[in-house]
Amino acid sequence: MNIFVINSGSSSIKYQLFKMPSTSPICVGLVERVGYGDASITHKTYIDGEEKSITQTMPIPDYETGLNEVNHLLTETGVVKDASEITAVGHRVVHGGERFTELTEITPDVKEELQQTFQLAPLHNPSAYKGIEVAETIFTNAKQLAVFDTAFHQTRPAKAYRFALPTTYYTEQHIRGYGFHGTSHKYVSEQAVAYLNKPDAKLISIHLGNGCSMAAIQNGQSLDTSMGFGPLSGLIMGTRTGDIDPTVIFYLVNELGYTIDQVSDLVNKQSGMLGLTGLSDMRDITKAIENGDENAKLAYDMYAYRIKKFIGSYAAVLNGLDAIIFTAGVGENDAQVRQLTCDDMQYLGIYIDRDKNYTRQPGIREINIPNSPVKILVVPTNEELEIANQCYERLK
Repeated sequence: MNIFVINSGSSSIKYQLFKMPSTSPICVGLVERVGYGDASITHKTYIDGEEKSITQTMPIPDYETGLNEVNHLLTETGVVKDASEITAVGHRVVHGGERFTELTEITPDVKEELQQTFQLAPLHNPSAYKGIEVAETIFTNAKQLAVFDTAFHQTRPAKAYRFALPTTYYTEQHIRGYGFHGTSHKYVSEQAVAYLNKPDAKLISIHLGNGCSMAAIQNGQSLDTSMGFGPLSGLIMGTRTGDIDPTVIFYLVNELGYTIDQVSDLVNKQSGMLGLTGLSDMRDITKAIENGDENAKLAYDMYAYRIKKFIGSYAAVLNGLDAIIFTAGVGENDAQVRQLTCDDMQYLGIYIDRDKNYTRQPGIREINIPNSPVKILVVPTNEELEIANQCYERLK
């Protein structure tokens, strides 16, 4: 069963093709700078144990041009004979609101409802919708299915997702916490459950990329998560503030004369590790620390301290803890972040092994000391595979 996974961003298209039930992709690719004259496509195939890569630069004015070029590459590189061989297309959609709580087949009614979510994720959902519309015209024989990043967090109780605003803001405007990175949190928590052989495991999943979030998970269900109505709250991120006193925003507007757009740009694009250090890539910040940069050191300490606070609060929510999971680009690769986070957490049963932490190994690995009450796991995430798995389970 050929399942094609598409992640349509504001100016990019990520894709992978799986021949299920195999969990290894036979093709991965990225279309960058859609809408620009110098757009590029990187297309890699994995056939008969051989990796081949093609990179092209060309004008790609829109998603239709981009996906048609991808389809051409699929056939040109022998991955499929033609588009009719694609059984299903799985689309990553960031925001499903309260309506979409599971994998959903795209129908005209669903598309109409999807348009109602644009206001909740104006930077992401319109792009995903456009990707769906174009894919329908290319992969005409395929089922079009949507997987929502917010869906995994729909199991949270009202006491976790409601805000202390007048009730009408929730009932009429749907203002509440939704949470994000759900596809990643679901995937790594299931991997951890299988590794621990403990279906009711109490887990804290820590997704650290350019965007960062955490989730408290038990019995495979999200009980709480750090992102809220949008992806700004919670942890310190690459360019986002994470949690901030709302009074700061009032001060910026009322006393310093900022417009709302300027505030939004400040807290979303100019803050976080970039604002603290002038750098957003954690590898560059690590080098700055090695060169004696005190601002970089403070930023790292703040980053890890915020994670610690959420570990403590989520351990309380779970009333115990079996494992914490580090995942995504920073979580999987930055040993210093993991070390700072886990140091001085013995009260919660968290004991990190420094040597294991700084030793790179593929796959899932433990970085705790032997007989530690709480496992510390590094679990590589794979959102595309999670989407493919959900599509395959629906259709097989």
